[in-house]
Amino acid sequence: MARISIVKRLFRTVAWVFLALMLLLLSVLLLFRYVNPPTSAFMLGYSFANPDKELQQRWVNFSDISPWVPLAVVASEDQRFPDHWGVDFAAIRNALAEYHAGEGLRGASTITQQTAKNLFLWNGRSFVRKTLEAGLALAVEGLWPKQRILEVYLNIAEFGLGIYGVEAASQIYFGIPASQLSFEQAARLAAVLPNPKVLSVASPSPYVRDRIFWIRGQMDQLSGLQYLKGL
Repeated sequence: MARISIVKRLFRTVAWVFLALMLLLLSVLLLFRYVNPPTSAFMLGYSFANPDKELQQRWVNFSDISPWVPLAVVASEDQRFPDHWGVDFAAIRNALAEYHAGEGLRGASTITQQTAKNLFLWNGRSFVRKTLEAGLALAVEGLWPKQRILEVYLNIAEFGLGIYGVEAASQIYFGIPASQLSFEQAARLAAVLPNPKVLSVASPSPYVRDRIFWIRGQMDQLSGLQYLKGL
């Protein structure tokens, strides 16, 4: 009986700790709906790994970002962004079907999942991290409007080594504020998002140039700037 009592108390303690952590996380997410995050897990990781290198990042409001940029990112990373609830189960099913058919396993992360991952988690392909990412994405979608998700993502996404956010990327690569980015420049920035540590905006490889061409075509097919008007 004493052993059962100890197990019950331990279980109750773990349950309360878990509940407290969930409430804390939801409170932080609700705060970040209105207050801009001061940093992200990925930015902290870069600063820790590179203490002698300066991190480039400057926050800008969504209204101060060229409308071509969110369109390019959605066209490149998550075309069902306006419709899904944080996790695109259709994309996951397609990715698994391709994998079972003998093709490589590709990512099926939404922009919401990438936002949650960049803010709170770490890079990698472990089942634990993907599960946490999916849960956080669902919470973000429940608490933030779509435009806020895009705003946060565009301000914390990595566009090169130590270069975070579209404003820093725009200034470094093109010498202009993010509000002035053109259709072509937006596609060029979006093209490196899958692997910004390897893919270069400044010196695009043939692969990056192919991606830019593909993204531009997708932006046109999505009816241009009208596609995200309702967010």
